[in-house]
Amino acid sequence: MKTIGLIGGLSWESTSEYYRIINTAVKNKLGGLHSAKCLIHSFNFEEIADMQRTGKWKEATESMVEAAVKLEQAGAEVIIICTNTMHKMAKEVQEAVSVPLIHIAESTASAIKQQGIKKVALLGTAFTMEQPFYKDILSKHGIETIIPNEADRQMVHSVIFDELCQGRFLEESRVKYQELILKLEAEGAEGVILGCTEIPLLIKQEHSSLPLLDTTYLHAMTAVEYAMDLEYYSA
Repeated sequence: MKTIGLIGGLSWESTSEYYRIINTAVKNKLGGLHSAKCLIHSFNFEEIADMQRTGKWKEATESMVEAAVKLEQAGAEVIIICTNTMHKMAKEVQEAVSVPLIHIAESTASAIKQQGIKKVALLGTAFTMEQPFYKDILSKHGIETIIPNEADRQMVHSVIFDELCQGRFLEESRVKYQELILKLEAEGAEGVILGCTEIPLLIKQEHSSLPLLDTTYLHAMTAVEYAMDLEYYSA
């Protein structure tokens, strides 16, 4: 079993989900007392969030690269960034290490294609929804992406940072997300990417008439597949 290096704390609420999913999957496959071999670099998210807010992407990239290098030096044989937004600098992170970096958008695109979906709605932070780094990868796979209007993007972003990253899961926010999903369905979306690793803590499949792509789960399971040399794994 390969050692998985997790760049986490972005926020820790979703990092804990990564840890749970990965270890549960390994236990389900191998049984007994088996668990995953993991190393975690956990950021103080306030520091990273401040870089995001103020546009200090160069400094943020340097921090992410440093984390990846430390994980490789500590023995990580594959690395995952436990957030969608910070895949903005995935290329720079991969270039800094010799071990594979599993890209969350690639894991998501694979699942979308398996379901035969051609047009998806993308929910996430404003950075993920508005900037091209995520949508470009989906486009490469022939997947059309739509995003909410400006007011709805701000609502989604605010719920993430003001509530979900702080461990607050409000029914009123769940309803807002559900109403938004219905709007996006009316615009032609065939599925919805939960493109922030905290969103699946609020919205589950039973809350949506459209298929939901849980990027946290998909990304974590891809890491398990790689670590265990599996072509396909289903918990």
